[in-house]
Amino acid sequence: MKKLVELMLENYSTRDTFRFRISCDACGTEYANKPVRFSKSGIDPPNESKKIIFDAIYEQEFRHARQTALSEAAENLNFCPICKRLVCNRCFLICDDLDMCKECAAKLNEKGKPVFPDTPEIAI
Repeated sequence: MKKLVELMLENYSTRDTFRFRISCDACGTEYANKPVRFSKSGIDPPNESKKIIFDAIYEQEFRHARQTALSEAAENLNFCPICKRLVCNRCFLICDDLDMCKECAAKLNEKGKPVFPDTPEIAI
């Protein structure tokens, strides 16, 4: 599942802020991490050596912010084994025999309870 989340995670980062977003395939709710500011944002490197260092720092902070966003997204999304979609905890049901998304449960006449029934949108 982590690979699927990794593939679906969209990058909206800028040179100053790291930002990622992912959507539920069932209801379309978007989950986005809280923007993380680049530690060297707004600082112009005084020379080429510092630019190389700043670029390396950016890459490290980008990877860390992305990994954090992936972990948070994985906590809020589930993989439906029937339709193979990535759905949020509100659209994913805990059923007796096999957990699945609401749409597949309805088609298969299965009953279940959402992982988080009436939760507000969760920012990753």
